Amino acid sequence: MNYLRNIAVSVLACGLLTVPALAQNSGSDADSGKTSAQSARGGNLSASDALFMKKAAEGNKAEVELGQMAEQNASSEAVKSFGKRMMKDHGQASEQLESIAGKLGVTLPNKVNAKDQATKDRLEKLSGNEFDQAYMRDMVKDHTKDVAEFQKAASSASNPDVKSFAEQTLPTLQSHLKEARQIVSGSTMSAETR
Repeated sequence: MNYLRNIAVSVLACGLLTVPALAQNSGSDADSGKTSAQSARGGNLSASDALFMKKAAEGNKAEVELGQMAEQNASSEAVKSFGKRMMKDHGQASEQLESIAGKLGVTLPNKVNAKDQATKDRLEKLSGNEFDQAYMRDMVKDHTKDVAEFQKAASSASNPDVKSFAEQTLPTLQSHLKEARQIVSGSTMSAETR
């Protein structure tokens, strides 16, 4: 029994000694070192969990920024209201994700990715009904993808905090998708914007 305890202590000590060494790597090695250090501190944070967190953070940021645009530029009250909901719900999801990231020692991106920036740039050039239609089509497309990614994380994430975040956020994303589809189909959009 003491033999097994000594082995466990030795393995733990070796693992703790490697975390600072990994954190000192520079360049592209720093990212892989950071992932290893995060795994050591956060338990079972797999590469796919870390990638999910990164993509979710970028998505939340994009939804908040695009929601602000919708609130300002949309001509339909339904689209303006949807934009406000995106700002609120994705803002809250972002706070939850940042809390989990802090606990796990994960640094999340603080800006939108290139694809979402291109969407923002394209939507900034539109107004009125053109904006409403383009924004809502993007929301359907984006939330369809988000629901699939969150379903996957909810069923297969290895870290319990990441899994719980995905499970808790999924119903909200599904509700967003349903509402976006209704707006696109015109069932909640005013006649002048159809």
